[in-house]
Amino acid sequence: MIDECLMAEFRIRGDDCPLADASRAADAVVDVAPPLLRDDGNVLLRFSAAPNEAFTAALEADDRIRYLYRAAVDGRHSYRCLSLQRSVVHELVSAGFVVESLRYQRGDALLTGAVVGQEILQAVMETAGGTVGVELERVYALGPEEDSTVPERWDLTPAQADAIETAVEMGYFTVPRAVTASEVADAMGISKTAFLERLRRGQNALFSQVFDVER
Repeated sequence: MIDECLMAEFRIRGDDCPLADASRAADAVVDVAPPLLRDDGNVLLRFSAAPNEAFTAALEADDRIRYLYRAAVDGRHSYRCLSLQRSVVHELVSAGFVVESLRYQRGDALLTGAVVGQEILQAVMETAGGTVGVELERVYALGPEEDSTVPERWDLTPAQADAIETAVEMGYFTVPRAVTASEVADAMGISKTAFLERLRRGQNALFSQVFDVER
């Protein structure tokens, strides 16, 4: 049994897959579940984004996308579809990379996942080195507390975790604040009231666990 598992983060620039193109065209941020590759080479995709009609329109206009389905879930749009084109991500998966999370942001992708052992890491790195636009961001050992998602680890709902993460990324917690609550809410595609409620509930859950206070 191999007792070493490493986490790696890659940034992918210039990918021409449908999600990269649509996120670039619509200036969208898209969270993607690990893509499923079929035997025929096509890809089953599941992803979500803040409501953005331009993003949906770009997907509908793309001849590589089939059977596009969209549903409104907790203030976001959740999608399912079939893609006739593989992305650069699959090159790393074929080398042994286990996808944990994937986010497209205005055309670029941030890919996080696991590699089991140094031999697999070397194969993944060689593949990345031969793939245009793939850059290694960091590699670190997987600790026991990291073998779970942020919501699972801190008992947050996905909506609460998304509100906190978006607020951090946009500079809502900086001093002075870089954005207002309304601007973060607009970026998420929800109302200011909904954003603040998710944020406060998430902060309460997070801080209660950090300081061991009963809720």
